[in-house]
Formats: sequence, structure tokens, C-alpha cells
Amino acid sequence: MALQCIEITYGGPEIGGPFIGALHWDDALTGPRPGVMVAPAFRGRSEFEEARAQELAALGYVGFAIDYYGQGWTTTDAAEAHAAKDKLDADRATLAARMVAALEALKSHELVDAERTAAMGYCFGGKAVLDLVREGVEIGGVASFHGILDRATTAPDMKIVSEVLVMHGWDDPLARPDSVLAFGQEMTERGAKWQLHAYGNTGHAFTNPAAKPGAQPGFGFNVKATARSWRALVDFLAEVLR
Repeated sequence: MALQCIEITYGGPEIGGPFIGALHWDDALTGPRPGVMVAPAFRGRSEFEEARAQELAALGYVGFAIDYYGQGWTTTDAAEAHAAKDKLDADRATLAARMVAALEALKSHELVDAERTAAMGYCFGGKAVLDLVREGVEIGGVASFHGILDRATTAPDMKIVSEVLVMHGWDDPLARPDSVLAFGQEMTERGAKWQLHAYGNTGHAFTNPAAKPGAQPGFGFNVKATARSWRALVDFLAEVLR
């Protein structure tokens, strides 16, 4: 195994670019291989998402840690992150366009088999990959970890052609049971091949070791849910990218 990483710049100013993402791959492998986007949580691309992209590379994929803010912007300041996230959340059409641009960048790279791509995301990144699939794009599947499930009013009313996996903490205050039911109804009505794994006694940010259980109601790292959700992802990718 010879894991490699490079940053690439993609997307134009018309959607707030350019954007800076990081490609991870195993140089010991030859030829194009499936590519998987990793959309970050609300703080922007960080070591956490880079580590997930690296794990994907070790599995034989090209892992692409993307940037949906522009210029590779990221922050460790929660207030700054919330302000940036809220601004983008208020313009879901732009969020979707930025996700489409990232997918196009991944598909066009010489290391990637453009016919075999997928996307995964955490928290706001989970919402972002769901907004991507709502655009009706050609992608094998998307997976959301403790993502926000609401449909944007700007989402086109069209068939969802790829598979969808949602991994959800049942106690997540940002995606309450009524939004889970609405999401299921939406996916069914739009023809998606979808599945939802709900983890009991589990809240938002359950994959994040920095989210201390009990520090905020409905939030917190959960070791078992993290392990179970990653196994579900690995199986999902093997199925949709075969």
C-alpha cells in the first residue's frame, strides 16, 4: 500500500469558487477506480474528513475530501462555523450547485472511474450529499451520517436515480422523528432506493470523538454507533460501486 494525497482546485466564481479539495488514493493500485466524495461537517474540511478519505483510499477507492465553502475555508471557531453554515443553508440551490461541481471534479480525474462514484457526508455534509442526490445526478449512491434531512424548497421535483443510505441517531434534536418520516415519504415518492439505520439512545455527531456525551442534550460520540455505521457504509459502497 502506498497512500498518496494531493489538493486540487475546482469550480468557478459563479458558485463562489474556486474550491479546494484533497484526493487520497493508493498508488500501489493501477488504473481508474471508484471515487467517493467526503463532505465535511459545518466547520469545513478538517483532519477528520481527511482521515475518512484516507480510509477510503486504503479500501481501494479514491477518497475526495471536498470543500463546499470555497477557497478551502475551514475554522475551529464554532461561532464562525455556524455563521458560515447558516449563510449557505439559506441558499440551498448554491449548496447543491457546489456539490455537483465537486462530483464533476471527481468524475473528471484520471484516477477515477467516472461510472462508479459515490458520496458520503457528516452533519451539514450529510445534508449536502442528500441535496446532491436530490438534483437527480448520476451517482451510484450517497450516505449521510447524522445529517439533516429536510428537503430544500429549491430542490427539483424529479426522480432520484441513485441509492441512499442514512445513518441516524434517534435522539438527534436536529432531525426529529417527524423529519425522519417526512424524509422517508419524500424518498419513496421520488423513487429512490433508500434505507435508514436508526441507532437508539444516540444523538447528533455520534461519529465525532470531540463531541463529549452529556455536554449538550441530544449530542455526543457513540463508539458502537460509529463502528456499526462505518460497517454499513463499507457494505453499501461495495454494493453500489461494484
